[in-house]
Amino acid sequence: MRDRLIRNLGAALTAIGVALLAPGMRAAAEDFYAGKTLQIIVSSGVGTDSYDTLSRLVARHIGQHLPGNPAVIVQNMPGAGGILAANQLYNIAPRNGTVIAMLDQSINQTQQFKVPELKADVTKMNWIGRIISNNAVLVAWHTAAVKNIEDAYTKQLIVCSTGSSSQLRWTMLKRLLGLKLKLVTGYKGTGDGLIAMERGEVEALSMPWTVFRVIRADWLRDKKVNVLLQTGLDKAPDLPDVPRLVDLARNDEQRQILELFSQAEKVGRSLTAPPGLPPQRVAELRAAFAATLKDPGFLADAARMRVDLSPLPGDRLQAVIEKSFDYSPTIVAKAEALIR
Repeated sequence: MRDRLIRNLGAALTAIGVALLAPGMRAAAEDFYAGKTLQIIVSSGVGTDSYDTLSRLVARHIGQHLPGNPAVIVQNMPGAGGILAANQLYNIAPRNGTVIAMLDQSINQTQQFKVPELKADVTKMNWIGRIISNNAVLVAWHTAAVKNIEDAYTKQLIVCSTGSSSQLRWTMLKRLLGLKLKLVTGYKGTGDGLIAMERGEVEALSMPWTVFRVIRADWLRDKKVNVLLQTGLDKAPDLPDVPRLVDLARNDEQRQILELFSQAEKVGRSLTAPPGLPPQRVAELRAAFAATLKDPGFLADAARMRVDLSPLPGDRLQAVIEKSFDYSPTIVAKAEALIR
């Protein structure tokens, strides 16, 4: 309770900071950022997935919305299912507003399940804002024996699993419900996974539906894939007949576990900053992010890339992160046991 009150007070001070970004404060911010470089750490490799693509999209525009117009660079830091980047941001990056990050969307679950390699507390980070949520879909190549998710109870499906979030999800689903999923984890990102699926090396993979339906529209049109499952808590409007992860639950306990594993989809592709930043710096970063997502140049860039935005401001994203820790210890323990 004490920690929650402290965090709420910090959020209130940040909100006040936004309201008080008066000429004197703006001048101080310009003095701070002028001549500096803003670094965005990404928890995946160059060109491998939407984490990298969307980080670079923001990097092209956010600098002009920060006082002092700093240069912006992207530093890719893949490794350990996103833990390497999270540890870097939390423990090593300067706490002055010059380093932010796009972390793996399941980093809060990594903390919930007490993965010992993680040396960070995501509730103490300063969340800047979300670009897109991630209602991911599990899609299978048309030659696979599994044509719908019900088939996976009796037939094996070879799934390319590249990120921490998907590995946790599909491992859990195998053990909780008995789906016959065989995970292949050697590919660097979903780009390599798509090639592997077309080559017949794997039969299925998961990725954001808003991305997949654009970059592989021809596969959908030509019926080269079957959409088996969607992982978000909110159904995609154009997938009314495709079940969600939570729809597979047979009882309330299973539903809570499946809902817990769906929380990461709300985080999606978001930016966060280290703990300990001055409130006015958090306010500046959040204001710059919000302005970026309304910038005509950014929107034109996103449209050319055919990105469907689903933004969420930093204060609301911070609340999502905190709420994801509200599950009972019993449910968290049972969920954790499924991935060990």
